[in-house]
Amino acid sequence: MAVYTRTISSDNGAEHQRLKRNLIRALQEEVTPLQRKYLLLYYSEGLNMREIADHFGVERSTVSRTIHRGEERLRRCLRYGAAALLARSG
Repeated sequence: MAVYTRTISSDNGAEHQRLKRNLIRALQEEVTPLQRKYLLLYYSEGLNMREIADHFGVERSTVSRTIHRGEERLRRCLRYGAAALLARSG
């Protein structure tokens, strides 16, 4: 069982690294600059939507819609465009 667990863990590690590379590339290539900025502030910096809205002088609903649309673009890209991303990541 321990050997199986180690094998699965190493497989998941490689898959995790590939997904991380694809996500970074998708963030660079598939979302708008504003979507990227809001997504990074929300997920990487841990700001909430109200804080982002206040910082940029926009409504919270604008931030929410922008983040949602960016997430959808990333989801579509990672789901349907993963083969193309993998081919380019060499």
